[in-house]
This record gives sequence, C-alpha cells and structure tokens, in this order.
Amino acid sequence: MDYTEILKLVGALGLFIYGMMVMSDGIQKMAGTRMRSILGSITSSRFKGIFTGFFTTTLIQSSSATTVMIVSFVNAGLLSLRQAIGVIMGANIGTTMTAWLLVIFGFSKFSLGDYVFPILAIGVPLLFVNRGNWKNLGEFLVGFALLFLGLSGMKEAVEGLDLANSAGFRSMIAYLSEKGFLGIMMLVIVGTIVTVVVQSSSAAMALTLSLCGTMGLPFEMAAAIVLGENIGTTITANIAALVGNVHAKRAARAHFIFNIFGVVWMLLVFYWFTSGIGWLMQHTQWGSPFGNANDESIRYSLSAFHTVFNIINTLILVWFVSLIERTVVRFTPSKGEEDEVFKLEYIGSGILATPELSVLEAKKELVKFGQLLLKMHKKTLKLVNATGKKEQTALIIKIKSYEEVTDRIHHEISSFLAKASSKEVSESTSEQIRGLLGASSDLESIGDIYFNMAMQIEKKTKDKVWFDQKQRDYLTKYFSQIIEAYDEMVSNLDQKVEVLNISKAAELEQEINATRDKLRKKHLKSIEKQEYNYHSGLIYNNLFSSLEKVGDYIISVSEYISGKNLI
Repeated sequence: MDYTEILKLVGALGLFIYGMMVMSDGIQKMAGTRMRSILGSITSSRFKGIFTGFFTTTLIQSSSATTVMIVSFVNAGLLSLRQAIGVIMGANIGTTMTAWLLVIFGFSKFSLGDYVFPILAIGVPLLFVNRGNWKNLGEFLVGFALLFLGLSGMKEAVEGLDLANSAGFRSMIAYLSEKGFLGIMMLVIVGTIVTVVVQSSSAAMALTLSLCGTMGLPFEMAAAIVLGENIGTTITANIAALVGNVHAKRAARAHFIFNIFGVVWMLLVFYWFTSGIGWLMQHTQWGSPFGNANDESIRYSLSAFHTVFNIINTLILVWFVSLIERTVVRFTPSKGEEDEVFKLEYIGSGILATPELSVLEAKKELVKFGQLLLKMHKKTLKLVNATGKKEQTALIIKIKSYEEVTDRIHHEISSFLAKASSKEVSESTSEQIRGLLGASSDLESIGDIYFNMAMQIEKKTKDKVWFDQKQRDYLTKYFSQIIEAYDEMVSNLDQKVEVLNISKAAELEQEINATRDKLRKKHLKSIEKQEYNYHSGLIYNNLFSSLEKVGDYIISVSEYISGKNLI
C-alpha cells in the first residue's frame, strides 16, 4: 500500500472540507441578515418550510450549516419545532444538489479543477477589498476554488492507490458481495462513521464518488454508503444542540428521526429501489450503473439515487410532521427549572458563530433577564409589607439568590457578546452589540438596587424600626407604578429595532420621576410634623429614591436597545 497516496488523500479531503467551510461562510456573509430573515419569517406552512430549507442548503452548499442554523433559531425562539421540521426536510433535499455539482463540475470532462488558479486570481485580490460585499465574494470564490482543488487531489490520490487492482480491496468488495444484505448494512455503518469523522456529508459524498466505478466500488455498495452518510450528517446538529435548550434538542432529534426512518424503509426496498434507478438511468445518455457501466454512469446514478430517495422520504414524512413533533417532545421532555437555578435559556455557546444571530439570542436572554428582575421587584414589594419575621427572612434569602443570578447572567451575556463582537461584524450589528452590553449592565445594576433595598429592610427589622401604614401605602403604589414601566421595557426588548418606539417608556419614566418628587415633598412635611421618627423616615426616603433609580435604569435599557436618547 502506498502510504504517500493515503496521506495525499487525507490532505485533499481536508482541503475540500476547508474549501466548503470558506465558501459557505462567504455566501452566508454575502446574504447577511437577509437569509436569516427568510428562515426567521417562515410561516406554519410545512411546504414553504421545505422550499426554504431546500433553497438555503442549495445556496450555501452545506446541510450541516443549515441544520445547525435551524437548531440555533429554535434555540433562540425564532422558529417553532413544527416549522423547523419542515425546513430540515427541505435541507435534506437541498444537500443532494452538492452531489450533482461535484459530478457535473468535478468529475466530468469539463472539470473546474482545471480552472482553480484563474478563480483564485480573481478571488484572492477581492479579500483585500473592504467595500460592500466584495470581500465576501472573494471569500466565496476562494472557498469554491479550494473545494475543487481538494476534489481534484482526491481523484488523483484514489487513482494513485489503484484500488481496482489492489488484492486487499478486491477481496473486501468480494466479501461484502457474498454477505448480501448484511454487507449492505455494514456499508451503511461505514458511511455513518466516515461522515461523523469528517463532519461533512458533502466531503463523504465526494470521497464516495471518487471511489466509484473503475476505482473499485460498485453502484449498490456506494448507494449503501450514501444512506449511512444521511445518518451521519444528523450527528452535527445533535452535537450543536447539546449546549442548547430543550427546543433545540428536539429539533436535532427530529432531524435524526427523519433520516433514520428514511434509511430504514429504504433498506427494506433497497434492491428494488436501486434496480428502479438503474432502469431510470438506462433511458438517459449516461446509461445503467449495472453490468459494465462506466464511471460517469455510476456517479450520475448515485446522484440520482440520493436525490430521488430524499424527495420520496420528504413526500412520505411531510404528512407526519405532527407525529414527529409529538414523538420528540415525548422523548425529550422539558425538565423545568426553579427561578433560583441559573441557566441561560437562549444563548448556546458554540451553536452558531454568526454575530447577527448572537444579537437575536442575546436579546431573547435580556427579555428573560427583565422578567427575572420583575419577579425580584415583586418579591421586594412583599418584603416591604411583610410583618412576620419568618416571611421576611425567606424573602431576603430569595432576593439575595436572585441578585447572585443577575450577576452571573450579566457576566455570561457580556462574555457571549464580547466573543460575537470579536468577529467581523457590520456597523449596525456592532451598534446593536454595544447597546445590548449597556442594557445588560443596567439590568444587573437594577438587581444590585433591590439587594441593597432588602439589606436596608433587614437592618430596619433588626433595629426595630417600623413603617406606618401611610408609608407602606405610598411605597406599594410606587412599586405598582414601576411594574407598568417593566412591562414596557420587556416589550421593547422583544421588539425589532426598526419598529421600536420608546416614547411610551419615556412617558412612564417622567411619571415615575413626578411620583418621586411628590413623595419627597410629602416626606419632608411628615418629618416637619414629626409623624414618624428619623430612622424610619431615612430608610423610607432611601427606598423610594432607590425605586426612582430603578425607573432611570428601566428607561436606559430601552434607550440602549433602540439607540435613541429621549431623556
């Protein structure tokens, strides 16, 4: 065995995978937020979802990228599970276009491998152009060229191995042929393992195409390997979902169920189906892949097998989307979590390294952050009115734990956004990230205020200082007024920047300030009239002043999100 050729094959495969990644990244950057808007605006129509998945995967030439993106959207709450299943089905059809692209432009007489350097001559200079999408276009062209350079290297390495005349390879093929259906099953496993190892069904397909025909791999065995690749490609999304929430995990499981079901029914009719493909191809210019078929016939037949299989599988399962949804929900139940347990729900580090999606995920997390602070606000109100020592102690412990949670959330969101901003981002995305960082910091400051209020109330109780009923009533009304501002802030966090209007938030902030001024005047008069003692008045003044600061931070969050400053 020529180990030099094996190393050359591995290197060429690596170059192919790298080229695929660069090309996919380039096209995603060129499409920018438009492609993510297309995915994010999918309706409940399963057929529209299928078309979207097909179109997206055909465009970026990577089903793994599409499915990981889908998992991210589900993780961020931008797609429902049912919508995601439809897109995944379309992605499975879209990935078959890669095989046709490779066969037509990589293995035919007109091979793009011969034009790699002219393509690089155009693409590389564009990498140094920083205007518009020219740099992204250059990245796409460089990736495209590297992909076909890697494919050309794979072809040469496989030819150099001369597997057709290798006694070991021939005996292995003969052994698998003798095993019949068991041999087919073994090759499905091989296809799965290869795809999991290289983390790219496109690369596995390119390798399979290189081994077809006179290289020694018959059509039926190659088809079995392709079925294994369909299973292996689901592993990528499932790995991505490991750090996601329960919804992301369900989307990844749905992808796995869809592909597994397809492979199972295909194995039951495998020989009839491959014979049907042979009959179909016999009526084309390429001819049947059986008998003394040439390489071109086998490769085109394999592409046809891959496409027809995925189309039929989608046409069967599209009517069972609800069943798939119920199945994954049943087998991936939500464990739920207590409020005091810290766990980011939407941010899944490593799921998708695109700054635009990071912004969407972080905004969803800030919505949850705001809702947590609203609970903290209501707990503090209960603490103000609590009279029993046991109740007060329980509420103070809860507020302390909330404050620790807010610190950790702020730290995680800030770290997440810092990583996103370190990548190449547009000016608008950069502005949004700065706004989200500011909003996160303000939300954390609100948590600190409630903690300080709880400490003051705790000290008040220890010093045996009491509020009269009038003080409690005023504070209760002030707390209730701020709840409306919270609701508006959370609503603003959940809005798109383009349609966001913070004028109502500004009005509520002015009302909060006006209430603070009224309370201060009444407080000073009560002090003059000696209606309550000095220590009680001091803590009371600190509490309503703290609530006014909460109002300041609440409007500041809306300003950061909108990029506007109305106060």
